[in-house]
Amino acid sequence: MADALSVIPAAVLRNLSDKLYEKRKNAALELEGIVKQLALAGEHEKITSVIHLLTTEFTYSPQANHRKQGGLIGLAAATVGLTTEAAQHLEQIVPPVLNSFLDQDSRVRYYACEALYNIAKVVRGDFIVFFNQIFDALCKLSADSDANVQSAAHLLDRLVKDIVTESDQFSIEEFIPLLRERMNVLNPYVRQFLVGWITVLDSVPDIDMLGFLPDFLDGLFNMLSDSSHEIRQQADSALSEFLLEIKNSPSVDYGRMAEILVQRAASPDEFTRLTAITWINEFVKLGGDQLVPYYADILGAILPCISDKEEKIRVVARETNEELRSIRADPAEGFDIGSMLSIARRQLSSEWEATRIEALQWISMLLKRHRSEVISFLDDIFDTLLKALSDPSDEVVLLVLEVHACIAKETLHFRRLVVFLMQKFQTDLSLLEKRGTLIVRRLCVILDAERVYREFSAILEVETDLDFASTMVQALNLILLTSSELADLRALLKKSLVDAAGGKLFLSLYSSWCHSPMATISLCLLAQAYYHACSVIQSLNEEDITVKFFVQLDKLIRLLETPIFVYLRLQLLEPGRYPWLLKALNGLLMLLPQQSDAFKILETRLRTVPLYTFGNEQFRQTSSGNLYMQNLHISGGLQITEDGDKNSDAGNFYNGINFTSKLQQFEEMQRQHRDHLKSQSQSRMFTSSTMSQEIQRHEEPSRQPSPVPPDLTRPSSRSRRAPGQLPL
Repeated sequence: MADALSVIPAAVLRNLSDKLYEKRKNAALELEGIVKQLALAGEHEKITSVIHLLTTEFTYSPQANHRKQGGLIGLAAATVGLTTEAAQHLEQIVPPVLNSFLDQDSRVRYYACEALYNIAKVVRGDFIVFFNQIFDALCKLSADSDANVQSAAHLLDRLVKDIVTESDQFSIEEFIPLLRERMNVLNPYVRQFLVGWITVLDSVPDIDMLGFLPDFLDGLFNMLSDSSHEIRQQADSALSEFLLEIKNSPSVDYGRMAEILVQRAASPDEFTRLTAITWINEFVKLGGDQLVPYYADILGAILPCISDKEEKIRVVARETNEELRSIRADPAEGFDIGSMLSIARRQLSSEWEATRIEALQWISMLLKRHRSEVISFLDDIFDTLLKALSDPSDEVVLLVLEVHACIAKETLHFRRLVVFLMQKFQTDLSLLEKRGTLIVRRLCVILDAERVYREFSAILEVETDLDFASTMVQALNLILLTSSELADLRALLKKSLVDAAGGKLFLSLYSSWCHSPMATISLCLLAQAYYHACSVIQSLNEEDITVKFFVQLDKLIRLLETPIFVYLRLQLLEPGRYPWLLKALNGLLMLLPQQSDAFKILETRLRTVPLYTFGNEQFRQTSSGNLYMQNLHISGGLQITEDGDKNSDAGNFYNGINFTSKLQQFEEMQRQHRDHLKSQSQSRMFTSSTMSQEIQRHEEPSRQPSPVPPDLTRPSSRSRRAPGQLPL
């Protein structure tokens, strides 16, 4: 310091911090000349001493005037005096100036910007070694509370950018960690500052900003949702430029950026989602093998966007989805089928129908391309697929059934599907009511209808829940009798008495159809086993005739008037040939209440039967002996006899069907249903009695029951019914 005092006059040091600008200016010029002379003389030790004096006595002085006027002006003047020799003294000069950027006095910060500006103009490229510190300081000053400081910082910033763009010493590798850290700042001024620097550095041919894009890409996407339109526009412009570079670049790190884009595709900000999904779309087209391990993540981003409220996002998402689905990737290349299935399964719970549909399309596609791998993950997705059968969308349900049908090609998975379906119907009867017909019909189309019905029947045959079994059989029977998809199945059943395949189908259904009397009668009418239908009707007792029975009977009578039973109605033209058909229909008529619509429909139909063809002698012969010898006309002119011969051996076998044992089986099943109904009734009575006792126990002991008026003990005249009327 003594050397410095010996070369710098005291008046110069005093004027450096004078209040008058002219005195400070003249003092700075004198100091510049002194340092210049010392540099020419090679007196670098004295120069070091001068800089040290300026730093300690002025720049770090507790007096604000010394800091903002003396030290900073003096350091800038010394640098100007050093000119080409300044580089070797920058380690002393720059740090005190940078430290002044943090000063609480805004004037000190302002003069620090001015001083560093003058220093930078002198040293130019040598300045780069301090770039990170200078960048960090400017980043903070860009958001300074003082407008003058901000303005000075902007001037310095432009100069530093010019220096960096022309320098070959700038290290992007050292700068990127600092940039990545600052990208999370929310201040709008800082964001503008950062985007400006990214744009400038990207414009420099020798600086590979694209290679480091994954480090600050997330920060740029953050800015797309900024409240400032200008910042959003700047960020979008920068991103558009980078996307253009990606399209033209042979080497891009797609993987790291894909992870960022996937997250941004779920942003609550609409513009951010659109930009992210647009980038993903381009990545899917350009990424190639690099993106294979990220397909599951990309799919997870695409599927929700397919149902986005913004049409532009939906369009791009659908295009991307189709592009991704068209790519044939292999597990050997890193294609993770398990993750893809997991994403699709998760999206099946989406609130949006379009997303659920596309998720199912993916599962279906994966099944077709990688069946064995998908089957190995079946336990992870099967329950979710079953739950999807309750989806409110019919289109979703149909797609779910297609997926299930594809899975069910193997017998093991087929039975598992039917068992799970049955369990689902059992636990959720509303599903059976609302979707049962749709599900069963679609399965019969996709899979073999006979196979589906045989499997349902086999499961219901051993079902212990008799109420559910009855309900399920009635539903299956109604579908069988009404659905156009089951026309072939009905045609096969019509040949039950002459065709081995038809007889086997009849037997496979009969065991479970016994759960419902009306389903059994319907099956017999369909199979033209009219004598057995009569036997079933006559076996019914009063406990079987319930309200549910009448509901089912009403449906059957109405179905008899549909095109499906046109063959049966035409057979009524020949009552002499089909006496048991006539008797069966009359039996159903006798079961119906006379005032019901079904009674009137069937009675009207039976009144049209041409009795003149009905020979008493023929009927008498048939009734007394050959109960089954009725000629039935089947397509092709074939004539068969119905049901078999009652007097034949082996228990009335006909085409492999033992009708006697079948009737016993039906009667046994109905007995079980009656016992079950009695058990339920007794249980309800016991529960009701228990509740009554509990109520009486809590009543006041002194309270006496009111006497019942004599006229109330007699039934009301309005409650009396005429014979044959039922409380339907």
